[in-house]
Amino acid sequence: MPHLILRNAKILPENPEYTHATAVAVRGNRIVAVGSDEEIGSLAKQGTRQIDLGGRLLLPGFTDSHIHLFDHAMSSHRIALADTTSLDDLLQRLQHEAAGKPPGSWIQGRGWNETRWPDPMHPTRQDLDRAAPDHPVILWRSDMHLAVVNSAALSAAGIDRRTPDPEQGRIDRDARGDPSGGLRERAIRLVKDLIPLPPEEQVMQALQDSFAGFHHLGVTGVHDFRDLGGREAGMVLRALTRLDQAGKLELRTWMCIAGEHLEEAIAVGLRTGFGNDLLRIGHVKYFSDGSQGAHTAWMLEPYLGSDDPGMPLTPMEEIAEAVPRAHQAGLAVAVHAIGDRANQELMAVFERAIQNNAASAPSAPHRIEHVQNIRPEDVKRMAALGVAASVQPIHLVDDITLVDQTVGERGRFTYPFRGMLDAGVVMAFGSDAPVADHNPLLGIQAAVTRQRQDGTPAEGWYPQQRLTVAEAIQSYTQGPAAVCGRALDLGTIGPGSLADLVVLEEDILSGDPGAIGETKIAMTVFNGRVVHER
Repeated sequence: MPHLILRNAKILPENPEYTHATAVAVRGNRIVAVGSDEEIGSLAKQGTRQIDLGGRLLLPGFTDSHIHLFDHAMSSHRIALADTTSLDDLLQRLQHEAAGKPPGSWIQGRGWNETRWPDPMHPTRQDLDRAAPDHPVILWRSDMHLAVVNSAALSAAGIDRRTPDPEQGRIDRDARGDPSGGLRERAIRLVKDLIPLPPEEQVMQALQDSFAGFHHLGVTGVHDFRDLGGREAGMVLRALTRLDQAGKLELRTWMCIAGEHLEEAIAVGLRTGFGNDLLRIGHVKYFSDGSQGAHTAWMLEPYLGSDDPGMPLTPMEEIAEAVPRAHQAGLAVAVHAIGDRANQELMAVFERAIQNNAASAPSAPHRIEHVQNIRPEDVKRMAALGVAASVQPIHLVDDITLVDQTVGERGRFTYPFRGMLDAGVVMAFGSDAPVADHNPLLGIQAAVTRQRQDGTPAEGWYPQQRLTVAEAIQSYTQGPAAVCGRALDLGTIGPGSLADLVVLEEDILSGDPGAIGETKIAMTVFNGRVVHER
């Protein structure tokens, strides 16, 4: 018998067979029946909990297809800088944090974005020195591909004017050649690797504490990615495994592997999809370039006002060797690519790997993370290869000004959601948190309106690339299931599907698209249990 019945709902299922259904029955952690209130109500027995949803919209639970779970969970231990309004604001927050910490202890912060300030400029080590002279400091820009550090951090890392740029990284320097405090891409690791990792028990508790926040937003699953060179990978997997074994893992987690560990993964026989219904090994992650904000995204043409087209990170030759090796071992690959040059180069890599090794395909498709700038001809190649697009529409809101300033009219090739969907590319939406807000409804609003929160531009930014609300919802439900090879039991509402469900207070299918992000979650069901109710 079902232990839970949700009735009097407006259901948005994948299967047209259930278009007119109004109720679902849940037994254990799966949906066992979908139908009318009368049909499903007849299945109730003594002890069945029945909930009248009052005609509210019932959807599959949302999955965030690109998140940095460790960094998100540990964000309370770092200065929040995403809403800073100026450099002075940032420095005041840093000064306040330093006043409460013992001298010599590390200070970390994340999220500043100078394009939101009236006087856009990157902080320097001298700026940070004034606010926190007695602590080593590292503050990540919002895209996490650029960080600024103070003199104490530079000294701890042994970075001075004689220090060469590391491979796949860049040390910003002033006119005299001295480090100015900015570190780009792999140069960040020169400082980051000095910071002690937190105790594993603290990480477990932080992860567990984060689950309620996800449920509050209707998120029941995540695809977890490492930062560039994330040292915490093993600890995070152990923490998640221990939570799972203790029955305390309340987020369906697709755990991705940093590319530097490919050979170890192959050696121990790991394959994409290994695990259980709650925790599985996901994609192997590589970085082909950086970010547009840091001018390290690899572009076909230089950034406006310069002769700089950005930079590749992992050499394409190395990725070209890794992809077929992973493919043959049953490991799907995810590659970070922002620039149109990076995406174009990857198409050739995937073509060779997929066409030459068709018989040994992993259980999930290869994917590209971000796909921020891509030409139409490469979108078609992507669709033909079955390579999925993992995109974060909420970035569009922040990047409108940045893209206009850095590539101008080439912005028409940026965030081409409609073009990818119409070409047949499978899209999975995510947030990139803590880079951006992890509320899926804000992502849906961004994909549908292509406007800032203040409603500008009035018709949307390159409005021909807008999606419908239903299409955006699918990219937070069916899309994520498809890119991890689980389209049959995740992201849908039907008999046999895992019972991850979300109920919205408002019907976003028929309401004001500009207000979607304000919609509240009335209820979240995870793994067959009600885990959030307003």
